[in-house]
Amino acid sequence: GHGVVPSTECSVGEVLDMGYVMARDTVTATVKIENTSNLTLPFSIQLESLSPTRDRDRQKIPSFLTSPLQRTEIVGTQNYSGFSVFSVSPTEGKIEAGMSQDFVVTFSPDHESLYYSDRLKVLLFGKQTAHEIQLKGAARDHPMFVEGGVPLDVPVESLAVTSPVAPREALKGGKVPPLSLLLLLEYVEGSAEPARAEITVGAIDSPGLAAKKPLRVQFSLDSVPELRRAGFALDGPKGALERGQLRRIGVSWVPPADLQTSDPPLVSALLTVKGDITESYRVLLMARVVSAP
Repeated sequence: GHGVVPSTECSVGEVLDMGYVMARDTVTATVKIENTSNLTLPFSIQLESLSPTRDRDRQKIPSFLTSPLQRTEIVGTQNYSGFSVFSVSPTEGKIEAGMSQDFVVTFSPDHESLYYSDRLKVLLFGKQTAHEIQLKGAARDHPMFVEGGVPLDVPVESLAVTSPVAPREALKGGKVPPLSLLLLLEYVEGSAEPARAEITVGAIDSPGLAAKKPLRVQFSLDSVPELRRAGFALDGPKGALERGQLRRIGVSWVPPADLQTSDPPLVSALLTVKGDITESYRVLLMARVVSAP
């Protein structure tokens, strides 16, 4: 007889990021798996969120408390409706030798969250794991987003459905209470290059927005005098976005001559993002001098 090793190639790597979409919209992505061996491969698909041991696994301490390197769980935020936020089709079948199979991954979030995640496993012969793909996605109630800096939030969502009344009461003239971003800039002592960090502002291009009027997202990061005095410089602090576009605001820092190393600078600036509403972010800029490795 002849021993044959089943082999496959996948069109995506270890992570499939569905990006930002509007809550209650649905987007899809295609994963292609090619059978590079010379035998027919029966396959099946598993999602970690549908694992029969998931309830038992959730009794553990959240990973963001036990490991600073892993903030999110393998199975993150799920839909309030009880339906899976990620789904895959087909779930089983056969791939003939030299042929390929397309898998359609659907992302359908039913509320706003930045931490939707799941894990997809491709099994051969019902037991051999051929591929593991981490599925990620984020949903917003408004067609813009801001990301960057040191995470300040907790990446685990409460199981309780919060009342939508409170956010509506917070809206005054289309504005919401300021959110916070922390940028930490570390300047290497004696370096000719400044310390750098950046903030990303994006305008969401989601299927549910297609029938609505064109939306333009504008942003502005105030360059207050305290920033310049502390040695901070901004690159591209103002701009406008169309749907699907990203812009990065660069921040650099060179320690001023009169810097007291025992008292590193901490300066705040206001980032304003205008779309269908106006959102404000209090950006905290913290800088310090570190020794060369």
